[in-house]
Amino acid sequence: MARPVDDHSLDQLFRDARSHSVWTDDQVSDVEMRAIYELTKMGPTSANSSPARFVWVTSAEGKARLKPHLSAVNAEKVIKAPVTVIIGYDTAFAEQLPRLFPQAPTAKDWFADPRHAETTAFRNGTLQGAYLILAARALGFDTGPMSGFDNAGVDREFFPGATIKSNFICSIGRGDGSKLPPRAPRLSFEEAGWIA
Repeated sequence: MARPVDDHSLDQLFRDARSHSVWTDDQVSDVEMRAIYELTKMGPTSANSSPARFVWVTSAEGKARLKPHLSAVNAEKVIKAPVTVIIGYDTAFAEQLPRLFPQAPTAKDWFADPRHAETTAFRNGTLQGAYLILAARALGFDTGPMSGFDNAGVDREFFPGATIKSNFICSIGRGDGSKLPPRAPRLSFEEAGWIA
């Protein structure tokens, strides 16, 4: 039976967690990147579709390929981060459904309409990107998600001729908390929603 996690965990995942843009020199190892993914992949998606695709940009060469497509305000944040993940979504995700959702042998056919496939891939790939943020935080890393980049340029550079499209990017490492501005305000429960 599920139980609430402790306050320390809630602080690490939500209350004290911040979006970082200045990083320490601590690196993120291949083993740690894989550990982040192993948690990320467990989050729910429609029909277990798992459409997100992740490019873990760590090398100087990879960052040089990414840099021309970043907005000026984001370039330094990404180049100095230990790793920046390009979170994409595969519009041909349904090809994997016979393996990922075997309880419904016709599930692949549910997404024959390209518009429906695109919407499903984008929605569920975005969810998986959020799971990535929480997985990284759960494992003791800081994150810096951002959308200030040229999606078409990134797609040409990293997904040429593919059915994969970029959604957003997220740097991962250990942030320099001394460089954080004050936390921005959030909407109250009543401002953000209501009970029906």
